[in-house]
Amino acid sequence: MLLDSNILIYGASREHPGLDAILDRTDLAAASVTRIETLGFHGLSEVERHWLETAFARMQILPLDDEVAERAIALRQESRMALVHRLPLVTRNVDDFRHLADLEIRNPCAPAD
Repeated sequence: MLLDSNILIYGASREHPGLDAILDRTDLAAASVTRIETLGFHGLSEVERHWLETAFARMQILPLDDEVAERAIALRQESRMALVHRLPLVTRNVDDFRHLADLEIRNPCAPAD
């Protein structure tokens, strides 16, 4: 399961205890750029920073290698996106990804139906 930056920031803040079920999983991954975004977030307390560092130590960090970078560039140029690692995306920014038919999107902060 691939985690978006906002999920990790909300997880570190402990504002959404419902995220615990996801964040306790052992099959988590994050992009290296997600690690940069979250640990570089200006509003982090030392407790949140420690929480994030511990979380990243437990998960697979996917590198921003040439293949991923070239694919992202091509997809942005075409105004389309695709999945490289074939993982569900956990994010609160559902609207940003809704147009991707093959992407499984999970918003754990959404109210239950």
